[in-house]
Amino acid sequence: MTRILVVDDEPQMIRVLRINLLARQYEVITAGTGQTALDAARQDRPDIVVLDLGLPDLDGVEVIRQLREWTQVPVIVLSGRSDSHDKVHALDAGADDYVTKPFSVDELLARIRVVARRQGAGQTPGEVRIGRHTVDLARHVISPEDVHLTRTEWQLLAAVVAEPGKLLSQRYLLEQVWGPTYRAETQNVRQYMAQLRRKLEDDPTRPAHLLTEPGMGYRFQP
Repeated sequence: MTRILVVDDEPQMIRVLRINLLARQYEVITAGTGQTALDAARQDRPDIVVLDLGLPDLDGVEVIRQLREWTQVPVIVLSGRSDSHDKVHALDAGADDYVTKPFSVDELLARIRVVARRQGAGQTPGEVRIGRHTVDLARHVISPEDVHLTRTEWQLLAAVVAEPGKLLSQRYLLEQVWGPTYRAETQNVRQYMAQLRRKLEDDPTRPAHLLTEPGMGYRFQP
């Protein structure tokens, strides 16, 4: 049974999430402060953390940073902060996804399922399907053989598809592909993602796999 740690200082929110998660056969642990959440994470070893950023003792981003010092447990941020900078900071600290309050419980449950599937997969697939194309990441081969990717396009594509369903910030992708000295060159990611869509998506104007989350980053949807 998947164990979820829910961290929020609003008792009503804790209650709603607990009821909905228990009804779907998840095991639920709750915490109302950042320090309690860190203690629970060490003691109970949850499979997924659902974390509010506005905690009374520690900022949620700091909780993520401290978790990332010793665990890669998936973290889904659930927060009333809608500013893109808050979202980017949380993602850069190590969050796997970001859901803004008010939210649909069904949406949150879908995000939890995606994270659980990705966690269960355990490794990056050797092949991925994007539109009508099959992409072999290990051999750098695309079939049908009518697509050529540059070295940088291959690197960016590999970074995005390595974590299917996960929201990846521009800063993260810049560091992975271009290196830490290019953190401000966000136009690089936009330009190369657009090129990948033109080459791989069936309809680049309405992509089904290489998705942009405005103000936050990018996501590969298998």
